[in-house]
Amino acid sequence: MKTDSIFYRIFKEIPSIFFELTGNPPETAKNYRFDAVEVKQTAFRIDGVFLPVKNPQNPIYFVEVQFQPDKEIYSRLFSETCLYLHQDKPPNPWRGAVIYPNRSVDTGDIKNYQEFFTSGRVSRIYLDELEEIPALPVSIAAMKLVIENENTAVATAGQLIERINQERYTRIKKKKLLQLLETILVYKFPQMSTREIESMFTLSELKQTKVYQEARAEGWEEGRAKGREEGREEGWEEGWEEGWEEAKLEIIPRLVTLGLTVEQIALALNLEVKQVNQFLDRSKNQEHTGETS
Repeated sequence: MKTDSIFYRIFKEIPSIFFELTGNPPETAKNYRFDAVEVKQTAFRIDGVFLPVKNPQNPIYFVEVQFQPDKEIYSRLFSETCLYLHQDKPPNPWRGAVIYPNRSVDTGDIKNYQEFFTSGRVSRIYLDELEEIPALPVSIAAMKLVIENENTAVATAGQLIERINQERYTRIKKKKLLQLLETILVYKFPQMSTREIESMFTLSELKQTKVYQEARAEGWEEGRAKGREEGREEGWEEGWEEGWEEAKLEIIPRLVTLGLTVEQIALALNLEVKQVNQFLDRSKNQEHTGETS
């Protein structure tokens, strides 16, 4: 998975993080929706834009995440921005933010765009120059985890989970933060072992992650349907359990696509590693049979 994709996914799911990064109150996110914008009749597509929901005084934010050197990043960014402003003519002012892992990646030539940076209209954020992780809000610390050294990232993630459990978050906020860490860890450690996961997430925390929730909801619906088919007006819990077990098996290919290891899948779905491997082998055999029939 590309690094910019993981950031855009995070901004889509938890937009308040972007506003914290840019020095705004996280509550500002309530006034925005995060989207991708097509610039008509060009090859440009702006992948990260925070568009104000109502107030025309709130600025539009154009976001660029750049983890590879690109000398043309600023000419492209300002071309896209100006074309969008020309075509859509929004009443709102605009701001820009470029997120880098460190200054060495920032190789773009700014001589023709110096005024944008001097005025503060466009800001550059270097993740390695943020405060140390213990001093940062959990959400920003999780973002910095993307560039954390792999030798220390697992321990740091465990500390963040501990902070999430200790600090006074609402149930929904806690769930979102745990899912944020899950997303980053799957991205950063696609081959993470079961033991490493267990050292960070307890079973109760795993059950709040998005992958587990989706599988659980699917099993719930299948169980209800199974109970109705068998004419059980009451006591359909048995059908739900059966549906949940079936959903576990059906969700495995989706988890593989996300990059989870067999051990991670087994832990998230409360299965034995052997069961996951058996299902994957069966799926491969079915695919092979379909190809050769």
